Amino acid sequence: MLAVTGVALSLLTACTNDESALDVAPITVHVDRQPQIAALVPVAIADSGVLRVGTNPPYQPNEFKDGSGTIVGFDIDLMEAIAAVLGLTPKFYEAAFDKIIPAIQAGTYDVGISSFTDTVEREKEVDFVTYYRAGVQWVQRTGDDVDPDNACGLRVGVQSTTVEDTDEIPAKSAACVAAGRPAINKQKFDEQDQAVTALLLGKIDAFSADSPVSAYAVKKTAKIGEDLELVGPVYDAAPYGIPLPKGSSLGPAIQQAVQYLIDHGYYWTIAEHWGVEAGMIQTSTINGADR
Repeated sequence: MLAVTGVALSLLTACTNDESALDVAPITVHVDRQPQIAALVPVAIADSGVLRVGTNPPYQPNEFKDGSGTIVGFDIDLMEAIAAVLGLTPKFYEAAFDKIIPAIQAGTYDVGISSFTDTVEREKEVDFVTYYRAGVQWVQRTGDDVDPDNACGLRVGVQSTTVEDTDEIPAKSAACVAAGRPAINKQKFDEQDQAVTALLLGKIDAFSADSPVSAYAVKKTAKIGEDLELVGPVYDAAPYGIPLPKGSSLGPAIQQAVQYLIDHGYYWTIAEHWGVEAGMIQTSTINGADR
């Protein structure tokens, strides 16, 4: 079991909340407003000039806070570029992950961007515009012997209400029980960084998160001399989507804006900057959940 010193824990906290730990800062791509796409934006939003965006940091490298408390990351830079295509200024609101979709339904936010997996179940509540493809990747302490396909009885951390929490671990645990073996002891955390800290402290045996998030956590902790490693394959690759109200013309506006960024290279520039090229897509769709 890995012992974590007080100094290491303080450094981990700094890494958790400061993008400078990996020398990655936001990137600004200069994109002009595209009138034909911007014309699709609902009048009330267009007249306000503001796109209200719900997000849930920390979930590095997609959305997290830098040392000044500003929300940054791949998702944030991408949304900045999407808003530029639409001639809007994005305003980001920090929220609990499981509150974002209800807030969109209630009209509090126009859209969300927070590493949402586009699923058939979620599509019953909101529409999604796809912009990335990620899988599930487990992380263990270096040298441990965790098998994600044989984790019966182990303590596995997940962020609350993510696909890992609602789908992946329950399915793996049910298979354990069906085979007469102990269930997986799922440990839920409000924030992904809490799962990272729990693993370093030996309070859990592994955590499961989206593949770019797991890879970033391994790099981040290596910067402070702590050893975590990816374990097992990438499971169940699925699209990330931007949630927005069902049936709104904002859906086609966002989809065409994402496609414009893909077709003109801006999307590649942003993804490469954050080191998430592995999940890039070529075509953005509305409600593209795997069926």
